[in-house]
Amino acid sequence: MIYNIRHVTTYTYETSVASTRCAFRLTPRDGGGQRLLAHEIEATPALHAATERLDFFGNRIIEATIREAHAKLIIAMTARVEVSREEPPAEGLTPLWESVGRDAADVRSLAADSPAHALFASRLAPIEAPVTEYARQSFAPGRPVLEGAAELMRRIRADFVYDPEATDVATPLAEAFARKSGVCQDFAHIMIAGLRGLGLPAAYVSGYIRTFPAPGEIRLDGADASHAWVAVWCGDPFGWIQMDPTNAMYADNNHIVVAVGRDYADVAPIDGVIVGAGRQTLAVAVDIKPVGAPG
Repeated sequence: MIYNIRHVTTYTYETSVASTRCAFRLTPRDGGGQRLLAHEIEATPALHAATERLDFFGNRIIEATIREAHAKLIIAMTARVEVSREEPPAEGLTPLWESVGRDAADVRSLAADSPAHALFASRLAPIEAPVTEYARQSFAPGRPVLEGAAELMRRIRADFVYDPEATDVATPLAEAFARKSGVCQDFAHIMIAGLRGLGLPAAYVSGYIRTFPAPGEIRLDGADASHAWVAVWCGDPFGWIQMDPTNAMYADNNHIVVAVGRDYADVAPIDGVIVGAGRQTLAVAVDIKPVGAPG
């Protein structure tokens, strides 16, 4: 599939902002089953002194300043991406989960794709005993690692309620787990923390997911979504397998990867510093359209 993607973020400020220093992680990655064909970021007011680089994990970051005073900031990312993901392996053919944990603990590589970076607690995915015990229910002794991970993914989908009002970006993992509700970010962190508690490497993946209108309804502009899911290391030769606990499915050609890290703190789409005071509101709209689709 080849997609045209448009992601528009609008900040509205209670009082005028004198200047902004910002970093954007909005552009899809190149590699790993997808190919970035074109991309652009524009802002109103205009960006000044913009620079682009790849971070340690290979995520594309654009850093810039905005020197013009403004009460509203609009950031628009457009990209064209080709996505062609391989089918996941048969779950029963993957190594036993205990051996994957031992192999991960013995890894000596510190390359960006090494499981060593995703094996231990991180700031937003701490090891919590109740979460570890919840994950352990899916990992009977001698079970293939992907079988256990897939069951855990499906249990999260069944046991937790998707509720955007239940949590926000600052809600601790333990609180989201206790409430059994939240959003994709919470479910990804819970799955990651549970796997790491068992000694299994798991990484956080942010990106976009193409959505489909219900039968008989028209497609609405801006109705697609930013999304988060999980990459589980399944040992050699299988490597990293991406899984979406919010939807209880493997990542497929409707998932477009933007960034990979230890947790959300590594991949926040937009962060920075503003010179100003007062409250702000945020609105986000995402469109993902296959090339050649109407509209």
